[in-house]
Amino acid sequence: MSLVEETLQKQFGEIIVKEAKGEPKKAVFDKALILKVLAFLSPSLLLVLWEIFSRLGVVDIRLFSSPIMIFKTMVPMLYSGELLYHTFISAQRIVLGFLAGAVPGVILGLSMGLFAPIRASLMPMVSATFPIPKLAIMPLILIVFGLGEASKIFTIAIGVFYLVLINTMAGVLNIDDIYLDVAKNFGASPFQFYTTVAFPGALPMIFAGFKLGMGTALLLIVAAELSAAKAGVGWLVWRAYDMFDIEKMFVALITLAFLGYIFSYLLEIAEKVVIPWKNDRR
Repeated sequence: MSLVEETLQKQFGEIIVKEAKGEPKKAVFDKALILKVLAFLSPSLLLVLWEIFSRLGVVDIRLFSSPIMIFKTMVPMLYSGELLYHTFISAQRIVLGFLAGAVPGVILGLSMGLFAPIRASLMPMVSATFPIPKLAIMPLILIVFGLGEASKIFTIAIGVFYLVLINTMAGVLNIDDIYLDVAKNFGASPFQFYTTVAFPGALPMIFAGFKLGMGTALLLIVAAELSAAKAGVGWLVWRAYDMFDIEKMFVALITLAFLGYIFSYLLEIAEKVVIPWKNDRR
């Protein structure tokens, strides 16, 4: 063993010596596996503590129930198809409302970012109407759209629309002027400005708006299904509250959390596919 190898072994151990020789390093642990285990143990530990405190009487099971009691309520609802039916109805409303708000939000956001006259004309109205709580206009929405599916979808769409529009406009405004100048010098048409400059350049901010909009959609689905709904996870929450069925209410809340996780995961996958260069820089 050379003097250099002996010094390295004394100071840093055998692994560094193997690296100096060009031998492959054997990882003591898999970092990705550790992170997955931590991600699983964190909520599991919370559930265990919740169950222990429930049994000890620290947590009032009349108000917060316990994980075991909630699980015993969830299993029959799954087997009977009741929970799946309500989940499907809510997921359908969320997807339709999200698309109804996101598509016009992207188009109008690109227009406001590209053209100053459009931005100057519409920005005051956006700034004035965006802070209005969407639940405050629920009576107006019910009057205009009725008690059917349209009112529920529009309630979700209006919440998604503003977040996507503002983020899309910000993404276009953050594009370097040199790209706009190059497109202008090459005689790009307005449509080409949309498709080859504004839209690709604003994609990271557009997806940020999508994620915020999806979170808002999950919040609004509960309020949308409060009025004249006969099915849905939000309806299930309010029905369980009326009957003081705490276990069923927690089942519905867990289902909403599961829907939020699934939709967020799908958006993450779509972002990696559509914007691969963003993930390469991480």
